[in-house]
Amino acid sequence: MKTYNIAVLSGDGTGPEVMTEAVKVLNAVGKKFDIEFNFEEALIGGIAYDKFGVPLPESTLELAKKSDAVMLGAVGDWKYDTLPPEVRPEKALLGIRKGLNLFANLRPAIVFEELVSSSPLKAENVSGVDIMIIRELTGDVYFGTPKGVETRDGKRVGFNNMIYYEDEVRRIAHVAFQTAMARGKKLCSVDKANVLDVSRLWREIVVEVSKEYPEVELSHMYVDNAAMQIIRAPKQFDTIVTGNIFGDILSDEASMLSGSLGLLPSASLGEEGKVSLYEPIHGSAPDLKGKNAVNPIATILSAAMMMKYSFKNNEAYDLIEKSVKAVLKAGYRTQDIMSEGKKLTGTTQMGDLIVSEINK
Repeated sequence: MKTYNIAVLSGDGTGPEVMTEAVKVLNAVGKKFDIEFNFEEALIGGIAYDKFGVPLPESTLELAKKSDAVMLGAVGDWKYDTLPPEVRPEKALLGIRKGLNLFANLRPAIVFEELVSSSPLKAENVSGVDIMIIRELTGDVYFGTPKGVETRDGKRVGFNNMIYYEDEVRRIAHVAFQTAMARGKKLCSVDKANVLDVSRLWREIVVEVSKEYPEVELSHMYVDNAAMQIIRAPKQFDTIVTGNIFGDILSDEASMLSGSLGLLPSASLGEEGKVSLYEPIHGSAPDLKGKNAVNPIATILSAAMMMKYSFKNNEAYDLIEKSVKAVLKAGYRTQDIMSEGKKLTGTTQMGDLIVSEINK
């Protein structure tokens, strides 16, 4: 029997609810594949601030570092909006990414055939969409210095530094080309090279790295055009690679191809053999907390990505995805993807239904 130690960081709002369902699914998968999961919980986000005065306690980061993988729910709540920036719950996300050196964020935007009608776009535009967005995660304006708010000539001014080092671009480019090689061998690099010096360096390095992957068709697109094209003709894309802030925005936009943030998982990866982190791309939805209404599918599919990328178990990944599709095909829907004629389902029931499919 294989044994994996998983750090469980449920976080705030509905994070604990969706995490409960993902753990149920993983336990069911474990029985199928003779795997034992040891889950150890730790605090992150607002709940950690309430207890420790910081959103990312050192004990949480240490647990993450010694685990085989990390599962994260969501952080944040409106009640923390007035806190100083350095102790806001969201600061924990940046901290754990930096602390684990998680530089590559993989966000698949897949439109399940069963949910084509849930998309706000025309069915013919989204049917068959399968995009992998690869977002650089530890550089760009979120981490660049200098940054801050100060007074100049009697006026307040805020500033952040958009900065990339050559090696940061090179390593995310390698991840992107390798991912594209395993998919459709098409890679679109998104930047703003017509305006930004940092993007001109980005494009130059991506082109250099492309010479090591001659089988991959490389294209470039400005971020404003990419934002339009993802809506206008999403099926033109296979794999997209872009910087931190552009990737943050574009991947959230791409989530609406499927109709809900509650459907999209993500994997944050570092160096080969190091700890990786898996989380849904949605937020903590504090307005839904305790209502058994939030969609757990994104977190469950994040657990599937953990099986694939951390534990190299494609069979387990396929089983979870197949089980999710079977439940959707049977007509079960949480409120975010509910449509006429379908069966409204709560968070717990959705998890139970997926576990039942896994156990068949």
